Amino acid sequence: MAERMSTATRMDRARANGKVTRRENGHYKQKERSARDLRMVELLKKGKFPYTPSIASWVSVQLGKPFTQLTEAQVAELTK
Repeated sequence: MAERMSTATRMDRARANGKVTRRENGHYKQKERSARDLRMVELLKKGKFPYTPSIASWVSVQLGKPFTQLTEAQVAELTK
């Protein structure tokens, strides 16, 4: 039977592994974010106000406000 690993050692190992994983996956996530931005802008151009929840969520993150506080003119500025 393996010896028990201390909690501190286990947490240190998890923290170190997480740091490596974030560094490796960050490149993929950055590419996906830019692809999602292009997709959402295209959907904004095609759609009408009020938008679907996924688009509304993306718009609110981009503009830093809850979607319920945004006007159609503010959202239209994202497509320019």
